[in-house]
Amino acid sequence: MWKIAIIDDERQVLQGMKRNIPWEELETKLVGEASNGIDGLNMIRTTQPDIVITDIYMPLMNGLDMIEQLRKEEFLGKIIILSGYSDFEHARQALRHNVSDYVSKPISVPTLKMILNKVIHELMDEEEKRMKQGELEHKLMLYEPFIEKEWVRSAAVGTLDNANQNGGILPQPYRFWSYTNHAVLGIELIRDERVRKFSVSDWNLFRFAVSNIVYELARRVFPTVEYTELHSTRAVLIIHPEADNNEHTQKALEVLGIQIIESVASYLKLMSRVGSGSIKSDWTKIPDSTEEAFRAIDLRQLRPAPSFEFFVYQGEVATEKEQVALFPVKFSYELANAMKAVQETKAQQLVADYIRELESHVGIDSEYVQMLGSELWGIISYCLYEAGHVLDDLFTNDQIVKEIKGLIQPDQLQKWLSEKISIICDSRQWKGSSKHRQVVDFITHYIHEHYAEDLTLAVLSDKVFISRNHLSIIFKNMTGETFNTYLTRVRIEKARELLLERNMLVYEVAESVGYKNFPYFSLLFKKMTGMNPTDLIKM
Repeated sequence: MWKIAIIDDERQVLQGMKRNIPWEELETKLVGEASNGIDGLNMIRTTQPDIVITDIYMPLMNGLDMIEQLRKEEFLGKIIILSGYSDFEHARQALRHNVSDYVSKPISVPTLKMILNKVIHELMDEEEKRMKQGELEHKLMLYEPFIEKEWVRSAAVGTLDNANQNGGILPQPYRFWSYTNHAVLGIELIRDERVRKFSVSDWNLFRFAVSNIVYELARRVFPTVEYTELHSTRAVLIIHPEADNNEHTQKALEVLGIQIIESVASYLKLMSRVGSGSIKSDWTKIPDSTEEAFRAIDLRQLRPAPSFEFFVYQGEVATEKEQVALFPVKFSYELANAMKAVQETKAQQLVADYIRELESHVGIDSEYVQMLGSELWGIISYCLYEAGHVLDDLFTNDQIVKEIKGLIQPDQLQKWLSEKISIICDSRQWKGSSKHRQVVDFITHYIHEHYAEDLTLAVLSDKVFISRNHLSIIFKNMTGETFNTYLTRVRIEKARELLLERNMLVYEVAESVGYKNFPYFSLLFKKMTGMNPTDLIKM
């Protein structure tokens, strides 16, 4: 409820306002009264009312001096001056102190009610703006790590917008990129027979462990690094070496690359390859170093230590057959994004363009085609897992393996991928998995049973053993609403039922459906139903 304080040295005026203000109708309550400015100032400091109704001429401290002191103390409540004198100079001073209204005594009850209604609506508008601002700041805080991670990935593969890619202003954490050198290590995990049996979720855990290993090793040598995953088997480590000693840097990259290969094999029993791109002085050339790192791997270029699959880019010196890169980095990234965004046409076009380029090279045998099919499927399945979609209900692992073994020519690979992309996009747009449906049904039932409790997605994620982020995506896909929107709708619908029964006061209804902040409840109720809770009772 909105809190009101009244300050007037005339006892009769004080009693009259206390008696005639329609407190319940306006959803307000009296929190304090005083008969002079000093007592009023102390009372306001203690009670922090939303609205102050005050006289000007009072003993000890007049109303204007009291208001001036309140504003110095950053009191943000609304102030209504109710004075027995109409004085232009006083009105001008009141305006300077951001007073909501200046009214001469005597005042009628309807006029007082009208003024209070106006001020309360101002308070509600301000409260709504504050909540929206708070929600925006909260969302920005939540999404900032994801936005930053995506920016680094785009910078690594060359998909930033033109303003950024042409040397625009860098985000604050990366301003130092402007005055350092840059080099990329490309990391490729090898999908051997053991790895191919991993579920997508297990593979995701291994990739997380790889990132921890790479970070720990890299930061021992280079103070600042960025690590970002590209798709199911590939990741990028961006390093910023000192400017004047490229030979020393290249040796340090070689040592680091071998340490990564050794540690991943030792701790995770995973085989990996690492490629080193050339050192760049301009940060906008980082994508070139990324492409070079993976070209070094694909072409099996300079291998300083024969016992380890660490390769250093040496330029385009291979034969035509050998120059068929597994996947251009930008292609892999754009395909993953198209699938996550359910952009079927774009995904199909990317695959068609890639296969066309593949067919222009001679000597592509069936083994190579099958390997490409396996890796492309890995890109698609992993990026969809990141978006909260597991393909187990559409395709079994045995089915995919069997179909890939039947691919002989590049055009067969394109046809196979095209069919799979269509099935995935159709299924994601119109229906979800039965397992996900069971989870969402449980959650919606739980909300209807426990709407009055302090429900959060984190609490429910523990009950269904699914991560909060994953559960959020599943719930939105199944219901078309976010968890918070659905919960709010259930609560407001229940509040509407209780209000129509007319057995409870409005603030009691708010508390019974889970809202301890009454003004916030009123705002939500009006937003969802188009009317205030009190208006519904009067119908």
